[in-house]
Amino acid sequence: MASSFTRRHVIGSALASVAGLSLQRTFGQGIARALDPASSSTRTFYGAQTNAFAIQPARFETFVDALTQIRSLGYDGFETGFINLRGQSKDLPSARKQIETTGLTFLGIHIFLPEYDSLTNVPPKAFYETVAHQGAETGAQRLIFSGAPAATADELKRKAEALNTAGEFASTLGLKLAYHNHWWEAKYGALELETLYAETDPAKVSFLMDIGHASRTNLDLPAFVQKHAARLTGLHFRDFVDGKQVALGQGKFPLRQVANALKQANWHGWVINEEEREDGTKLGRAVLETSLQSLKGAFSA
Repeated sequence: MASSFTRRHVIGSALASVAGLSLQRTFGQGIARALDPASSSTRTFYGAQTNAFAIQPARFETFVDALTQIRSLGYDGFETGFINLRGQSKDLPSARKQIETTGLTFLGIHIFLPEYDSLTNVPPKAFYETVAHQGAETGAQRLIFSGAPAATADELKRKAEALNTAGEFASTLGLKLAYHNHWWEAKYGALELETLYAETDPAKVSFLMDIGHASRTNLDLPAFVQKHAARLTGLHFRDFVDGKQVALGQGKFPLRQVANALKQANWHGWVINEEEREDGTKLGRAVLETSLQSLKGAFSA
């Protein structure tokens, strides 16, 4: 996930929207469950991150247009950054209706920040609570965290405790908490991820593994996902050539091997294309179509 906005601006804007929230929890949770095919099915579902599109957060119609294109390509659901909904805080029911009209499952609202809480290395509590309310009201199934790397054992312990706390809070809104890694959590044999898996409560915290980021390390990807399949609610896929991201299937990512390992583990959940170029290029529909073909070729084989 990439960002060009400041932490002060992001947190200030989100906290300012709290007064505009009018939660409709019973209604929201009922729809969220109805739109959660993975909760009662044994098939794999295909999702896309909206950051492949040049969305303008101040113009909600650009967000809805991106969802419409994602659906037309054959995806089942989408994940999006919280910034794409913050402008709708005064009329979240309307935003929800527009999202539902696309026919896509809102699989998760993602918090990525330039900086994180210095004590926990995850989003600040007041901030993620606001985003969680917005996600719940607009039909999201999951609250997704990115975070900063933990440098010491004490930092890792505090990070795990904070994730448990956040997961417990998310559950009160009918959301599941999922932690999303970057490449740094996959270094050194994925020591940080292994520790977070061990120190978090499976009933409160799941993991949205960015296996594309992890591929930038020397981690044995098929073996890792097979070992931890029970904790994975979904996976982000991305591909690289010489350190630069390319469409999934056009680089060196071992897609079929990972898919086979997940099948052997009898895993079912969300496989998500995360198309994100470091130079900010937004290739949208064209690259998501190619990447979906690669995903389906591997997982439906």
